[in-house]
Amino acid sequence: MTNAFILGMLGTPEIIIILVVVLLLFGGKKIPELMRGLGKGMKEFKDASKGESSSDTEVK
Repeated sequence: MTNAFILGMLGTPEIIIILVVVLLLFGGKKIPELMRGLGKGMKEFKDASKGESSSDTEVK
């Protein structure tokens, strides 16, 4: 519930400022790599929470 409250407080100007800061910190070339890594991490977390292992998905 706290996360929804915090996200509800962020408006368009705040989100733009956050995106600009991220772009300045990491640069344009690193951001796709960071997002790809974040996506893989989220997928692994979701699979682990369901109880699936990587060997189960490789057998298919």
